[in-house]
Amino acid sequence: MLSIEEIRRRAEAWLAPEFNEDIRREVREMLEKDEKKLIDAFYQDLEFGTGGLRGIMGAGTNRMNIYTLGMATQGLSNYIIKQCGTNGISVAIAHDCRNNSRLFAESAAEIFTANGFRVYLFESLRPTPELSFAIRHYKCQSGVVITASHNPPEYNGYKAYWNDGGQVISPHDEGIIEEVRSIKSISEIKFRGRKELIEIIGKETDDLFLKEVRKMCLNPEIIKKFSDIGIVYTPIHGTGWKLVPEALKLFGFKNIISVAEQNTPDGNFPTVKSPNPEEAGALKMAIEKAIATNADLVMATDPDADRLGIACRNKKGDFILLNGNQTCVLLVYYIITQYRELKKIKGNEYIIKTIVTTDLMDRIAGRNNIECFNVLTGFKFFAGLIRELEGKKKYIGGGEESYGFLPGEYVRDKDSVASCALVAEIAAWAKSRNKTLYDLLIDIYLEYGLYKEKLINIVRKGAEGAGEIKAMMKGFRDNPPSLINNSKVVKINDYENLVSTDCITGKNTAIDLTRSDVLQFFLEDGSKISVRPSGTEPKIKFYFSVNTKLASVDRYEETERILDQRIQGIINDMKLI
Repeated sequence: MLSIEEIRRRAEAWLAPEFNEDIRREVREMLEKDEKKLIDAFYQDLEFGTGGLRGIMGAGTNRMNIYTLGMATQGLSNYIIKQCGTNGISVAIAHDCRNNSRLFAESAAEIFTANGFRVYLFESLRPTPELSFAIRHYKCQSGVVITASHNPPEYNGYKAYWNDGGQVISPHDEGIIEEVRSIKSISEIKFRGRKELIEIIGKETDDLFLKEVRKMCLNPEIIKKFSDIGIVYTPIHGTGWKLVPEALKLFGFKNIISVAEQNTPDGNFPTVKSPNPEEAGALKMAIEKAIATNADLVMATDPDADRLGIACRNKKGDFILLNGNQTCVLLVYYIITQYRELKKIKGNEYIIKTIVTTDLMDRIAGRNNIECFNVLTGFKFFAGLIRELEGKKKYIGGGEESYGFLPGEYVRDKDSVASCALVAEIAAWAKSRNKTLYDLLIDIYLEYGLYKEKLINIVRKGAEGAGEIKAMMKGFRDNPPSLINNSKVVKINDYENLVSTDCITGKNTAIDLTRSDVLQFFLEDGSKISVRPSGTEPKIKFYFSVNTKLASVDRYEETERILDQRIQGIINDMKLI
């Protein structure tokens, strides 16, 4: 950690004339009045990681501002030039609803054009999946989206993409990081842009994107019969406010109900504590609207509209929230069912999931002779695999437990626009059979087994916390448990060392994935525990998955309680709470 004298010297450098007056004023105030804030803002550089930048907005080397963003953009530009030269280079830029997002998007556009690149800049906020689509449609070499996803209002971020429309992966991620780190001064940033190289894009790109979304519809006849099902949708002040309702209309749905208070884009997210569709509070107003209007389905998307949350009615008619695993299961089950009924299965179809997403997806795919690939956490790995298998196999869908799903190949990142429309189609299909999404889930559990998952985040902030997290991972590796909750550990997957160990025979098998600091413990009773430090937040994540046979619909709640108890037994045995 830097001394306070070194931190003050770093801060004083930001009083130079090349920094704008707003930044200089904020730095002076910290120097004079707020040492703690000063330390937080300057004790380190905001790290450009494999996914780009994400941080609190404000002045400082450890903050999101036009200068830290500028270094990232100049580094990305330098890498593109080394890889592709300067002739004919183009990039696409999109941004979400967050405070300063437009400023950051325009600043990035200026820097790219100063480096001689053509820039396709969206006229206003747009969903992340449309940025991915635009990169592919306009044949760009790269692209960026300004977003901090579902983080609190004080955050913003910067995600970098490559020419396939996916977030950058190896070797490009390491190359870009190296170029960004090599920039030591803002004097190296080319801020003087060329406006003639900026092309503003909008409705014409929306229409092309939505045309591809419309192709994801699998059963238009069912939608015609149940086009009036009540669908409450909220963008939670984010970028989905326009395109998700448009997609639903294109599919044929007519009864789309908005939450007026949350339809206005607003980076302060005034109606929620967190704009995260994983959290119940984010869907509260939408569920209240659904109750008032007697709607069938509730859907919400996060600020950059790449993830979705769902609520549906249970057997009592009450709205319950589905988790990301359940949403993935419904989508995969429906897609495979429709492919089979439409005789579209040719034998080369596959789905993708992450290693921490429910194994129920593997089971559904396996029984239907569909290949299921498991990748590391992050949709950039989905994009990489789709690119690798393009022309050889047919991707039909995939998702992750953190509320992201991708139903088509025209986008190479999570796509809540198409996913919302497809979930509504599933609801219509279920209604045609006098069922709800909840009933459909139980049908799936009856056929394939009841799977239950739980995630625990253990937060450890600061340098000391980072050390604790490293020590926890080292402890699990050096002294792995042999028994958890009275069930033998039969297999351990270590993705850092890329070794899978059969604990019964002692045999080691290589894991064919990129290295990642993840451990998985498989138990004799079918339980699975995954341990993974977060790549973007000061926390370590524990994923628990248990399963058993569901004997009948009437025993669903009882069986679910048994699985809850098993998860709690694992948590208690591992002394996590």
